Amino acid sequence: MVKICPQGFFPEDLENPTPLFFLLYTHTLLSGRWKPMILEFLDKGAQRFSSIQKHLGNLSQGSLTKQLKEMEADKLIARTVYPEVPPRVEYHLTDKGRDLLPLLEQMVAFGERYQGDVSTNIKR
Repeated sequence: MVKICPQGFFPEDLENPTPLFFLLYTHTLLSGRWKPMILEFLDKGAQRFSSIQKHLGNLSQGSLTKQLKEMEADKLIARTVYPEVPPRVEYHLTDKGRDLLPLLEQMVAFGERYQGDVSTNIKR
């Protein structure tokens, strides 16, 4: 998981979590440029690496691998390797990853509602 501070979460935060802790925890799960888009794409069902890569506009293999490994470590997605030659690997949402989908939908609704506030100076 991406860390809030260089050492991760502070021990006192884990022993007596506050609402801010839970907000930051959720934020760390979604941090990463491609994670929300990967979650949204996997909602359609299990996908192979190359399908995810194409969906994201041919994102580099290294960048996608990094995002997928982080999401797997955070238990948002699961990886299934099929014993074939050559091996086939598919990624799918876990229950935890699926539980984030309504939050992403709310973020979309917020963006639609306030899209007029976007500065015209933002470069993509």
